[in-house]
Amino acid sequence: MTAVEEEPGPSRTAGGCVLAVAAGVPVAVVFAAAPDAGVLTVWGLVVVACGWQYRRGVSDSSATPPPVAVAPSGDVFAVDGVAIDHVERGPEGVMCTIHPVREEVNGT
Repeated sequence: MTAVEEEPGPSRTAGGCVLAVAAGVPVAVVFAAAPDAGVLTVWGLVVVACGWQYRRGVSDSSATPPPVAVAPSGDVFAVDGVAIDHVERGPEGVMCTIHPVREEVNGT
């Protein structure tokens, strides 16, 4: 192999298949000995797996990002030619409402 080619890493799928066979053989032996004991064994494994998953917790990768800091004064909003009276930011810092300067027009 050259320096550019790398050794392929172990496959997660192959590892999962090995674990499934390693767990399936003892369960099959229990089912062969007594079907009721086999059913109880499967239920026990399900309870253990659910408890392990519950204790593992939830990943933070899908959490909402923290609120952003106040924008610097040099921000450009919408069109450059519009004068801005003030900007209201939402409580999360995600949404903002831009209020342009209102000009009163005489009706004549």
